[in-house]
Parts: sequence; structure tokens; C-alpha cells
Amino acid sequence: MVKKIKAGMSNSGSYPRVKSFAGPKGTYPINTLARAKSALRLAHNASNPASIKRKVYAKYPQLKKK
Repeated sequence: MVKKIKAGMSNSGSYPRVKSFAGPKGTYPINTLARAKSALRLAHNASNPASIKRKVYAKYPQLKKK
């Protein structure tokens, strides 16, 4: 069975053991610091980049630029 995915959500749901995400429907995992940094780098691809950044900074305030 092929899973149909909306454009820009190619890894949606690909993280079965991860519980912490910044994006919709299992996108932009932020369960580790490395993944949170990656989410920030890739946020420009999201439909609402500010939302991704807000969630990452809420979980990892040390990533916020001073």
C-alpha cells in the first residue's frame, strides 16, 4: 500500500517512536537537540515557519539567538 502524502510532507509519519514534533502530522521531529536544529534549518519549507520556530524555541530556549 502506497501512502499518499501532501507536497512538502515527504517524511510525515516516518518517525514511529518520536513523540515530539514541531510541524503538523508528524513532521519536523524535535525529540533531540540535533533534530531541533535541523527543524530550524528546514522551517522555511513549512507552510507556517514561525510556528515551527516557536515550538522549537519553547522546547530548547538555548537555541534562540541572543
